[in-house]
Amino acid sequence: MTQRVLLIISGGIAAYKALELVRLLRKRGIAVRAVLTQSAQQFVTPLSLGVLTEDHVFTQLFDLKDEQEIGHIQLSRQADLVIVAPATANILAKMANGIADDLATTLLLATDKPVLAVPAMNVRMWHHKATQRNLERLHADGVHIMTPDDGAMACGEFGKGRLPEPEAIAAEIERLLALPKAPDPLADQPDFAREARLFSTSLETDGALVGKHILITAGPTHEPIDPVRYIANRSSGKQGFAIAAAAAQAGARVTLVAGPVHLPTPPGVTRVDVETARQMLAAVEAALPADAAIMVAAVADWRTADAPDQKIKKDGTGQPAPLALVENPDILATLGHHANRPTLLVGFAAETQHIADHAQAKLAKKGADWIVANDVSGDVMGGDANAVQIVTAAGIESWSTLPKSKVADKLIEKVAHALAALAD
Repeated sequence: MTQRVLLIISGGIAAYKALELVRLLRKRGIAVRAVLTQSAQQFVTPLSLGVLTEDHVFTQLFDLKDEQEIGHIQLSRQADLVIVAPATANILAKMANGIADDLATTLLLATDKPVLAVPAMNVRMWHHKATQRNLERLHADGVHIMTPDDGAMACGEFGKGRLPEPEAIAAEIERLLALPKAPDPLADQPDFAREARLFSTSLETDGALVGKHILITAGPTHEPIDPVRYIANRSSGKQGFAIAAAAAQAGARVTLVAGPVHLPTPPGVTRVDVETARQMLAAVEAALPADAAIMVAAVADWRTADAPDQKIKKDGTGQPAPLALVENPDILATLGHHANRPTLLVGFAAETQHIADHAQAKLAKKGADWIVANDVSGDVMGGDANAVQIVTAAGIESWSTLPKSKVADKLIEKVAHALAALAD
């Protein structure tokens, strides 16, 4: 079956390279439909693209003939992959912010297919904080992004921002087209959930975990005090959800056991919602066997011994109601000594002092292979960045502060390498 791509060409001097990219893709047996932005038409003509693609070239959103015969919604979904090359700083900004003010950006907002962006711009534009912020958001939304090349530019400056050579882009397109297509877990959910692509994808691990089952926990647990109050912590679930998204992007079958958080399910992930630590343990055991388990959830250490059915009322004495607390089950330790123990068991340790020392003690006590230790004395819980230390029997690997999406990518890459080594 012929594979089809939709190539969106935005307005930069590198647009001329898109002609060679079309030729290479056609040579590989890939059908190409092209869209030109208004600015791109200053560098490449619809005629030249039409000759190379042997298809109509689309330029206008409000074209009566095109809307009647194809329509921008159908056009956005008839391809196996949508490519933006070159992707200028302008179109990246529009993509990151959901702006749809022409045919190209409307297609990008309407598509349900994978998207590859190939940036090309002036070096200063590339390094600008706004561009980097937009790139980070696009990564989190699931857009594949190629890193531009270093070199001389048309403006006379030198640095990162050159469009990668068409051969390299064509190779990346072939790689993405070869990836297994994950089922869409949002198919039966409201439309707003389908558009919520908030999590990372890894460019290094795509397909590396095909055939593997990865079990992940995320978020807090809520332990009821009475029907209206509970014991909890500040965990947002963002790190665990980002790891689940990265694992799914790497081709794994992912089970995400989530405490009470308000986050959309990452694409390709099976989600099990729980509230308490005991419910989380039951869901984790029900999901076994797994090739790897990554226990990110910040599980409450204690629960009340006996939560009443009615709200506890103040008695007028000014004294707090007595609460008898008992320990919750230790999910990580349970898995560490489980008859169905995952091949690779990774725990998280949220600490506020002596981070590495506490993590090393936990590694031995819990029976885990790795402990990912993070300092939560600041705004890590609920924030978007994390600085972690990977503690193993071999030593400690420290990572600098990174967006949680990048932590997820690096961790899943490490998991993929470890499982491959254990299989040899």
